[in-house]
Order: sequence, then C-alpha cells, then structure tokens
Amino acid sequence: MTSADQTSFARPNSVPGTAVPVRPPSPLVIALVGLVSLSLAMGLGRFSFTPLLPMMLHDGRVDLAQGSWLATSNYLGYFAGAALCSVLPSLWRRLGGSEPPAERLALGGLAATAVLLGVMALPWPAVWGTARFLAGVASAVAFVFVSSWCLLRLAQRQATALAGLIYTGPGVGIAVSGLGVSAMVSWGWHSAAGWVVMALLACAGLAWVVRVLQRDRDANGPAAAHVPNTAGRPAEPPAAVVPPAGRGGSRTLVAWIVVGYGLAGFGYIITATFLPVMARDALPGSAWIDLFWPLFGLAVIAGCLIATRLPQHWDNRLSMAVCYGLQAVGVVMGLLWPTVAGFVLGSLLVGLPFTALTLFTLREVRQRWPQQAASLIALVTAAYAIGQILGPPLVNALLAHTASRAQGFAWSLATACGALLAGMVVWLVMYLSLIHI
Repeated sequence: MTSADQTSFARPNSVPGTAVPVRPPSPLVIALVGLVSLSLAMGLGRFSFTPLLPMMLHDGRVDLAQGSWLATSNYLGYFAGAALCSVLPSLWRRLGGSEPPAERLALGGLAATAVLLGVMALPWPAVWGTARFLAGVASAVAFVFVSSWCLLRLAQRQATALAGLIYTGPGVGIAVSGLGVSAMVSWGWHSAAGWVVMALLACAGLAWVVRVLQRDRDANGPAAAHVPNTAGRPAEPPAAVVPPAGRGGSRTLVAWIVVGYGLAGFGYIITATFLPVMARDALPGSAWIDLFWPLFGLAVIAGCLIATRLPQHWDNRLSMAVCYGLQAVGVVMGLLWPTVAGFVLGSLLVGLPFTALTLFTLREVRQRWPQQAASLIALVTAAYAIGQILGPPLVNALLAHTASRAQGFAWSLATACGALLAGMVVWLVMYLSLIHI
C-alpha cells in the first residue's frame, strides 16, 4: 500500500492471485458521510438561500416579495418531497418486490441538489421558482434516504451512538454557507457567483460521498443495500408507561402534538429566511451583519450535540416546552435589543433548539405509538412543513400593509413569537395534565 487512505488491504495469509478484500468504511466515516450529505442537502440546498438573498436584493435580481416567493417554493418542494418519501417505500415494494435502494436515492437527491444550486446562477428568473421547488424535493429525498442508509450501517456495526453526529450536518452547511457568503460580500462578488460556489461545494462533497459509498458497496456486496430499513432504526429507550386511552383520546393527543409541532415550523422560519436581511436593516454598516447566520449554524450544531446527550428519561413534553420558550425569546431579541449583542443572542437562542425540537417530538411519538410511528412521524413532519410554508407569505402580506419594512418585519416576528409561545403552552398542557382523555 502506498498511503493510509487506500481503500483496500491484504490479509497476512492471503493467497497470491486472489482478490484483495476491501476494508469497509469505519462507523465514524459512515457518520461523516451522513454529516456531509445533510450539510449539502439541507445546509446548502435549502438554507444557503438565506445568506444569498441580501446579495440578490443588492444586485437587483429579485425584490423582497420575489425572494419570499422563492423561499416559499422551496418549502413547498420540501413538503412534496417528504410526502413522496412517505409513500415511496410501499410503492417500490409493490412494483418491484424489494426495498427501495436508499443509497441510490440518496445520491440522486444530492446530485440534483448540486445541479439546482447551479441553476440559480443562470440569468433566467423564470426558472428560479421551479429550481427552488425541485431543490426542496431533492433535499427531502436526500434527508430521508441518507438517514436510512447511515442508520442501517451504524446499527449493523453497533455504533448507533454516532447517529447524533449525522444531524449536525445542517448546522455545518449553514455555517459554511454563511461564512462563505460573508467572504464573498467583502470581496465584492455578485450573487450569481455565490450560487456557483455553493454548487461547486456540493459537487466536491458529493464526490467524496460517492467514493465512500462505492467502498462500502465493494466491501459488503450489492445484497447489503437491500437489508430492510427497520434494521437501521436506532435503538430507543424503553417506552414510558402511558395509560391506555380510548380511540378518541388517542386521536386528540395526536392532534395536540401535530398542532404543537406545526407551530414550531412556523415560529422559526421567518428568522431562518430573513435574518441577514433584518440585520442589515437594523445595523447598517456593521461588520457583524454577515456573521449572525453562521453563528446560527454553529448553534444548531451545538444544540444537536447537547440534545443527543441529555438523559433519555427526561420528559419529552417538558423539554419541548423549554425549547419553544428559548426560540420565542430568540425570535424577538433583535426587536427588543436591536444591537450586535441582541442579534448574537437571538441567533443562538433560535439555533440551539433547532434540532432538539425534532429529536424530542419524534422520540415522544415513538414511545407512545411504536407500531404507528412511521405514519405519525410523516404526519407531524407534514405539519412542520406547512408551518414553514406559511412564514414567507405572512411576511409579504405584512410588508404590503405596513408603513415601513422594519415595521413589517417587527409584526412578522411578533406573530412568530406568539406562535412559539402558543406551542410552548400546548406542550406544557400535555405535560401538566398528561392529556389522558
């Protein structure tokens, strides 16, 4: 062998002339594949639009209403992609008699993400809305099937403790795109160049992921890709003892969870879409303007790592209420304290619970309804996506009916804060009364 990176090794007693076995990727490498993939699909494919939007506004490529529509198109695409993924496994089994190839679908989603990022650099505004919609579909497909493949491989290696590393990926992508755009702004680049850079970053990450997946295929053989996805589900702690409820009571509890989680999607998305724009309005000329978004991404990473290490016996409902409260304060921090310190604190408070909200909600669903977990997870994910979709149109409507852009954003953030506080109340009610109805 010529380097430590070589993907094959010879056993000491191997027979000359026989095929050299291939070393499979280590559990850490598998987790890093998930991290890189989700940073591309989510951090770049979805959320690089946030730091690039001010550049597009400055270049005159879009106005704020058009930018809001592009954001909504992406959220609609993500909703459509999530819905597709919820029915795709059963359709695939019905038509082909086998499990869907998670590896190929994940790569397809990542490749489409890279291409669609590049499309945004083209001077064709008429196709941008379609490109952002399809990018949302692609990111949902990549998210679902990257998770499926990585969790399966980690479970096979008894290394599910590394699963939390995978879900820092969106935060990594957000931080990288934010820091990259900050550098581009300081160099005087235009937004089209920014989209090209994002596409090239996605291509570079995709090339590494393809290499690792090829190494895994060579080591495990094609049959390994068709192991049922249930093998890849991370081990859950013993379900909490939940008193039996009648069918009506169970439906009521599901409705509360769906509403509560949907409010979270609406509550954060205005900040996650317009943070750099709002910072420029509030702090013109500040050197910190382009750093709030990367700081949000770093907070997402930290929040994910913290959430996966919290004791699993803690009550998910109380944890959710705390997360909603933190995000509610973070959303309005820029209004209450319109300084660099206020925006820094707001970025941290909105980012830290970003992944924890999902972890606690899905854990609660799995513990209460283990047999129906997949369908209920799809339901709450759809509610979250609908909340995301509603955010940018609200901003558009308020901007059109207020005296200034600052007032429109203020009303939008106040509404988002109210939604998060309402969600906090929902989870507190479930925690305090246990909703045994």
